[in-house]
Amino acid sequence: MRKFESIFKNSKLIIGMVHLPPLPGSAHYDRSKGMDYILDVAHEDLINLQNNGIDSVMFGNEGDRPYLLKASNETFSAMSYVIGQLKKEIKIPFGINYLWDPVATVSLACVAEADFAREVFTGVYDSDMGLWEPKAAEALKLRSDLGNKKLKLLFNINAEFAAPLGNRDISQKAKSAVFSSTADAICVSGPITGESVDISNLILAKEAVKDLVPVFANTGVKFETLDEILKVADGCVVGTSLKYKGNTWNQVDGERVRKFMDKVNDIRNK
Repeated sequence: MRKFESIFKNSKLIIGMVHLPPLPGSAHYDRSKGMDYILDVAHEDLINLQNNGIDSVMFGNEGDRPYLLKASNETFSAMSYVIGQLKKEIKIPFGINYLWDPVATVSLACVAEADFAREVFTGVYDSDMGLWEPKAAEALKLRSDLGNKKLKLLFNINAEFAAPLGNRDISQKAKSAVFSSTADAICVSGPITGESVDISNLILAKEAVKDLVPVFANTGVKFETLDEILKVADGCVVGTSLKYKGNTWNQVDGERVRKFMDKVNDIRNK
């Protein structure tokens, strides 16, 4: 646990999402707005998160629906460009998640010298994107080959938009990810972006890994559920709840971030 938390200042860690609009090469990319628009949106969201007390940020290509299981040259290049342009503006720990390609995620995170990366690294899934088989060994070997020793990997063990092939329960998957793939943290998700994690799954994952690594609530955390979630989880990844009107596809609302983090700090101080 200390290995992961060494890059942060606080307990009950909060990771705020910078969701990129659809990138070149994805189905919904708006050529009329171009890359300048994408860069402006990402910059504004980053600043609204940083200036209102978020612990850390994570860049994700959430707009690139339908998601790819292997990064395309166009979207990967565009995401790399955005993060490269914003790197000097980042004042807090940051992470990267290229949906849904763990190798591309680790590659970009290493080159950008990110602090952490999140992806589905293990398992086999029946997903909206087709049969999904992440490549944990390839991703972890790449981290080693690229020499980013500080990069921590957050393993999302119950993927959104997908059902696992097999019948292992959440506790077995959490314990296995730590044992066989040396996960630095475990993320537990709801069924899709913005939908709440099942508290019972959080409890099972936490009991399985004990204090070996932190366990994060990965989706659907709301202001109203923070107390309940943080009684179990070591932190959370939050995107939708910090957007204007709580809409995933809106930009980050600084007032929502401030209110959210004020409550987190109250919980930390209890």
